[in-house]
Amino acid sequence: MLTLLELLAAEAPQARIEEAVRDARLSGGFDAEEVPLLARAGDLALHVHSLFERRQQREAELAALVDAARDLALPHDLDELLRIVTRRTRTLFGMDMSYISFRDGTTGDSYVRTADGHASALTVGYRVPHDAGLGDASARKGVPIWTPDYLADDSVRRSPVLDEIVRAEGLRAIIAAPLTSGADTFGVLYAADRNVRHFSVGDVSLMSSLGGLAAVAIEKARILERRNSDVAELSGFRHFGELYGHLVERVLEGGDLGELTAEVAEAFEGAALVLDVERRPLSACGRIPPFDGNDLNAAARTAYQRNEPVPLPRGNGTWVAPVRAGSEELAVLLLNPREGLDGTGVKRLRTAAQAMAVLLRIQHGDEEAAGPLRDELFEDLLSVPRRPLKQLTARAGRLGILPDREFVVAVIRPEGGTVGRAASWAASYARRTGGLRSVQGGRIALLLPLPPGQGDEGTDRGQAAGAWARRVADELTSALGHPVTVGAGGPVHGLEGVRKAYQEAMRCLEALVALDSTGASASVEELGFLGVLLSDDNDTGTFVRATIGPVLDYDAQRLTELTRTLDMYFSAGGSPTRAAELLHVHPNTVSRRLERVSELLGRDWSKPERALEVQLALRLHRTHHILRRRRDD
Repeated sequence: MLTLLELLAAEAPQARIEEAVRDARLSGGFDAEEVPLLARAGDLALHVHSLFERRQQREAELAALVDAARDLALPHDLDELLRIVTRRTRTLFGMDMSYISFRDGTTGDSYVRTADGHASALTVGYRVPHDAGLGDASARKGVPIWTPDYLADDSVRRSPVLDEIVRAEGLRAIIAAPLTSGADTFGVLYAADRNVRHFSVGDVSLMSSLGGLAAVAIEKARILERRNSDVAELSGFRHFGELYGHLVERVLEGGDLGELTAEVAEAFEGAALVLDVERRPLSACGRIPPFDGNDLNAAARTAYQRNEPVPLPRGNGTWVAPVRAGSEELAVLLLNPREGLDGTGVKRLRTAAQAMAVLLRIQHGDEEAAGPLRDELFEDLLSVPRRPLKQLTARAGRLGILPDREFVVAVIRPEGGTVGRAASWAASYARRTGGLRSVQGGRIALLLPLPPGQGDEGTDRGQAAGAWARRVADELTSALGHPVTVGAGGPVHGLEGVRKAYQEAMRCLEALVALDSTGASASVEELGFLGVLLSDDNDTGTFVRATIGPVLDYDAQRLTELTRTLDMYFSAGGSPTRAAELLHVHPNTVSRRLERVSELLGRDWSKPERALEVQLALRLHRTHHILRRRRDD
């Protein structure tokens, strides 16, 4: 007995105590009554030894917990703190991995915030449902929950997402403890092993204590992070004010756009580029990486809608900021900073764009001062009764508009309900082209002077209105991001014909809408025989010449009968054989004549749409010829 006490006092290992009891039994020095006492003494000695071991283990755990608490009490940012918690958890339990999930207050789901240990599928940001797994049970009950073998444990609420990740990682034993601040459980701390393991009461207690310490430290770090963010934001506001004040001071001192652009590029240590609403360069400092025009237009639309800078897709770090005054779009500012922009940087960029808006607004002041006068002149040209032409001509001269030019009128209908943006674009477009703008009843009219020579009598005259319509439609569609419908009238010579061209453009626009061709553009000439009906002049001669003029000229020069052959061909229902019978010629002769027609009019003259216009032109030509012959007789 004394030997057992000596062994306990010496903290001998359990095997040595068992060996001493076995040796005493084998020695034969005990009688029958003392043997049970020896066995009892051995059991008590082993029990006392196990108490010593548990106490030592508990002391070691408490020491490790105190060490962890001391480590967690040190100042850390949130990410570093979470890495310390997971690393401590994994090493304390001697497990393969540890991770922390946070609850998403918006969706209610959880996502992995940090992880420690070898993991291939369980990555940061991985989202898991909130209504399954050990984490949900732990959060609901407010205590640690564990399982020795997750996939084999039927008591765990299953989830295909969780089962897949556990299977992919090869995890077996898992323990989870809630991270709670007050009444709010904001996350869960996990420890997991790839072997089956039964957790003891001490393990559960340790996990609970560790979770409590971690929750306090994490909440402290989150509060500190929010306070630092608030301080940074306040500091940022001060810097915003300083930057804005400095840039505006430069404007008031007479600085131009180039100087302001250089100031912005220097403030962000990068490159800056300013483009007008038609995406033409106004000023630049440094080199912006190449970008796609469609990407720029899409980003600019988003920036204007949100009224804040947005990153340019595939722009290599380039940002697009709206330069606007109220609802008027003045330009876009492209910035490629040396370093990426955080939330504070985005606000600084917005401030810089606002300062540029001040400068552009001042620069546009003189132009816009004359804007109402220009709009009023256009409206007077369209009004009934009209003011004296001499008076209107004098006003046009004072505004820099040459009254004896050829003009085209384009009438625009935005199809996206954005008349305000379209009107702003039209004002800029009119200034750029030397024309006038008017906004009436949701329609925008542009009076556009033709370049010298284009409106003169010649091959380009009939195409001028259609070309302007397409140009206006293409540029405005690109700027707005959705289609517009444009009808064009003219050209007309001088200011006297402006109202007539406007009426033609309006009828052309209405025809496009009636034909379910919204988003298209056309002039009266391009609408074929519909243009004849829409035109004030009802100029059938021009229509006939434009449609079958080459055939008429060929007959006149060579004394052939292509025109009569066409007439008979249509009268015969499009049958060359029947046409040959009506003309009393061989079918081959008709075929050769029709081939010549194709060379003169194009291969598509017999297609339904062209064929209808050709027939109408033939009918008008024949009627005109009969009437003229009757008049001469």
